[in-house]
Amino acid sequence: MSKLLLFNKPFGVLCQFRPSPPRRTLKDFIAIRDVYAAGRLDADSEGLVVLTDDGAMQHRISDPRHKLAKIYCAQVEGVLTEDALGHLSRGIDLGDFTTMPATAELIDEPAWLWPRDPPIRVRKHIPTSWLQITLGEGKNRQVRRMTAAVGYPTLRLIRRSVGGWNIDGLAPGQWRDAKIDGPPAEIAD
Repeated sequence: MSKLLLFNKPFGVLCQFRPSPPRRTLKDFIAIRDVYAAGRLDADSEGLVVLTDDGAMQHRISDPRHKLAKIYCAQVEGVLTEDALGHLSRGIDLGDFTTMPATAELIDEPAWLWPRDPPIRVRKHIPTSWLQITLGEGKNRQVRRMTAAVGYPTLRLIRRSVGGWNIDGLAPGQWRDAKIDGPPAEIAD
C-alpha cells in the first residue's frame, strides 16, 4: 500500500529532504523514508504539501494536465478591485506563459489562520486584502506573479488544499497519514 502524507509547511521551510543549513527542510519535520513532495511550495509560502512514495501518484497529483484543483489564500497589498479579480479569473499573460482561467474571489481574513513567524511586513497607510484563488495548474511562484501582474503584490500565501485533501486540523509543522482520507476522485485509479 502506498504512503500518502499531508503536511502543513511552515513559512521558510524548503520542500526538500536534503539538508540545507541554515534553512529547515521537510527532513526536520517528517522522519519517514522514501516519500517525496508531489508539487512544491516555495520557502516563502505556507500550507499543504502532499507527499507520497508512489511515483505514479506523485505525477498525477503534480502534473497540470490532470487539472487537480489547488486552493490558495493570499493576503495582498492594497484593496482588490472587481477588475483585478476579473483579470485573475480570465488568465494572465506572465511573459513566459499565460495562466489558465482560475477562480478568484475576495474573502475575509480566514478564521483558521495561524500567526506567521516572522510576521508579514505591515505598512501603516496601505491596507491589505485577502483573496482565495483556485488553480488547475501550479507553476513556480504562479500566484505571486499573478497578483503582482494586476498590481497587488502578495504578502502572505497559504495553500489550503490540493484536490480533496486540505490542511484542516493541521498546525504548521504537523503532518498526518492521508490513507484514511482516500484519494480525490480526480486522481483515483
